[in-house]
Amino acid sequence: MSGPLSGRTAVVTGGGTGIGRAIADRLLADGARVLTADLAEDGDLSAPDVAETLRDKAIGTFGAVDVLVNNAGGGVIRPTLEHTEQTLRATIDNNLWTTLRCCLAFLPHMRSRRYGRIVNIGAESVRNGLTDHAVYNAAKGGVHGLTTGLAREFATDGITVNVVAPSYTLTPELARALDDGTVPPRLHTVVEDATALIPMARPARVGEIAAAVAYLATDAASFVTGQVLSVNGGSSMC
Repeated sequence: MSGPLSGRTAVVTGGGTGIGRAIADRLLADGARVLTADLAEDGDLSAPDVAETLRDKAIGTFGAVDVLVNNAGGGVIRPTLEHTEQTLRATIDNNLWTTLRCCLAFLPHMRSRRYGRIVNIGAESVRNGLTDHAVYNAAKGGVHGLTTGLAREFATDGITVNVVAPSYTLTPELARALDDGTVPPRLHTVVEDATALIPMARPARVGEIAAAVAYLATDAASFVTGQVLSVNGGSSMC
C-alpha cells in the first residue's frame, strides 16, 4: 500500500481498542505494516522482559521496527485520598513503566539502524490539572519528562521522540459506557469538567489523535523531536 509510511513498520501498544486501535488503523491506511500489542494477549508491558519479547516478535515478523507508539495505559481516576496502594501502583505501572520499558527495549534496535520514530501518548490533563487526575498526571507527567530526555540523548542517532497529549477523548468504549449507564456518577462529573475546559465544547475524536501520531511517525516530522503535540481543542494554549 502506498502512503507516507509505505515501507515502514510500526508497533502500537494498547492497540486493541480506543485510541490505540484508531492509531493502528491510521498507520495501516498510511501504508505501514503494524503490529499491535494488547494487555490480554501480550502480557504486562510494565513487567521485566515483556517489552523485549514484543520487540523480538516484531523484528521476527517485520525484520525491523521503524515506529514505536507507546499508547498502552489507563489509570484509576479518583480523588487522590481515595487511592489505594493497588490503584497507585496500577496507574504508575500502566502509564509510566510500560512506556519506559518499551523505550528501553526498542531504542538499541533503532539506534543500530540509525532510524526511529517514538511517539508516546501523554495527557492534556498534565497541563490543566483535570478533576481527580493527580495520580494519573504523575504517571503521564513522567512520560512527558522521559520524552524530552530521550529526545535530546538520541537526537544524533536518527531517532525522534515526541508526545501526543490528548484532551478528554470520547472513545467508542467510553461512549457506550456513558450511554448504558455503567460508569460511576463521579466519572460523569469528570467528563463534564473535562468538556467544560475545551473551548471547542466537545471531546476529541480518536481519529484526531491518530492523525497527530501519524504525522510524527513520518519523515515529514524529521526535525520535530522532544515536543508535546497537544490535541486538545484549545483547553490549554501556549
